[in-house]
Amino acid sequence: QVQLVESGGGLVQAGGSLRLSCAASGLTFSSYTMGWFRQAPGKEREFVATINWSGGNTYYADSVKGRFTISRDNAKNRVYLQMNSLKPEDTAVYYCAASGSYRSTLISEYNYWGQGTQVTVSS
Repeated sequence: QVQLVESGGGLVQAGGSLRLSCAASGLTFSSYTMGWFRQAPGKEREFVATINWSGGNTYYADSVKGRFTISRDNAKNRVYLQMNSLKPEDTAVYYCAASGSYRSTLISEYNYWGQGTQVTVSS
């Protein structure tokens, strides 16, 4: 079955960096658009970044543009989220997800989800 497993979360001070990784199995990884979403306590899950199957097209939420970078390695079946200049408001559980759409920011268009990894940014 399809599995998406996130790693790399943790506690970091404001201004610091983290790199999240998501390992995919059970699907033809290079055929899927991949996305990162996040959910803060008491808030709805929101879109963070997405990357198309080849890695040639990326798109970001305004709140992370210029600070976060999404990338993928199809040979390793992995997608990454490099997070720099972290802010306390970036604190959330971060999820990776796979979509059959070309590029999507919509939760409903993602077919598979990981279990999430906690990112906590202290002020």
